[in-house]
Amino acid sequence: MAAPTAALDDALAWLAGQRGAMEERLAALVEASSCTADPAGVAAVVSALEAALAAAGLATERLASARGFGPHLAFRGPAAGPPILLVGHSDTVFPRGTFEGFRREGDRASGPGAFDMKGGLVVLTFGLAAAARAGLLARVPLAGMIVADEEVGSPESQPLLRARARGAACALVFESGRPGDTLVTRRKGVASLRAEATGVAAHAGNEPEKGRSAIWALARFVDRAQALADPERGRSVNVGVFHGGTSKNTVPERAACEVDLRFESAADGRALEEALREAAREAALPGTSIALARGSLRAPLERTAASAALAAEYGACQRACGLGDGEAPLAGGGSDACTTAEAGVPTVDGLGPRGSGYHTREEQVDLESLVPKAQALLRFLAGRA
Repeated sequence: MAAPTAALDDALAWLAGQRGAMEERLAALVEASSCTADPAGVAAVVSALEAALAAAGLATERLASARGFGPHLAFRGPAAGPPILLVGHSDTVFPRGTFEGFRREGDRASGPGAFDMKGGLVVLTFGLAAAARAGLLARVPLAGMIVADEEVGSPESQPLLRARARGAACALVFESGRPGDTLVTRRKGVASLRAEATGVAAHAGNEPEKGRSAIWALARFVDRAQALADPERGRSVNVGVFHGGTSKNTVPERAACEVDLRFESAADGRALEEALREAAREAALPGTSIALARGSLRAPLERTAASAALAAEYGACQRACGLGDGEAPLAGGGSDACTTAEAGVPTVDGLGPRGSGYHTREEQVDLESLVPKAQALLRFLAGRA
């Protein structure tokens, strides 16, 4: 049964008057510099979010990091049952001193994380405050998690989020909004591999025949690895870091490189990793070896009938608020939506405000989209009451 019309109308009207307050919260979150590697800055953002969620009547729990990140923040509403899971992240990519401060210019604002994704956190918290005002929290099961390590692949928070996602009714992820307010139902998977080559050191002038070049072996691997990219299949391979050796007149004993992989399906990701291991075996020269170690891994967000239906349901709520709808083209970057979908939960992403320039110093957020994005969340929750 949907929420009573009068209560919903009151909450929608309340949100319509909250743009100034939403901008103030966004400014405060952006001013709290929170690079992933800055746990104190992340904790400051978490403190502000805790206060906002508690004021809306949600129970919060800080999850301390065991790996040097800031705290992760879990929350839950009072209603029992399979919850709607709300997901975001508190960290950004900008270290202190590189890009700081919050600046407004008309209906645009800039600052580190303003678009990715502190604007989404503002939409989430104000949408929940409006839901509390409409009396929805006692009727709609809600849970959520705001992680502190998303920008580096969520290496610590993935299992924490996966555990909370199991059994959820659906997952809503408030990452940066897309042009035309389209909803993200597909993302590529992301994996990183480190390749380390070992050879035999020798003097390059006096006894070169005794050496076995790790750099040469690894260069052969890089050539084979890059050839595995297949744009038509949505598969990319990028060796972004390569280093090795000690001096120009020494046959290098060690070399290493870092490989970034993107793929559209879990099966394709597994096949790509196996192909890279075969490339390492083929590239090794006599007297050398190449070892591969997987770093981070984020499964792809694969579109399903359930996630498409969820996107249509949420899109209708956006249309009712004057926004666009539809599904966004395939996105190459991963997010925590990949984790919730991997847990078997219908997931849509990109529910934050519109903007541009994420991960650059030109990052901007469209302030006009804050209120209608929060109203769309409210309408969705009301429809589930």
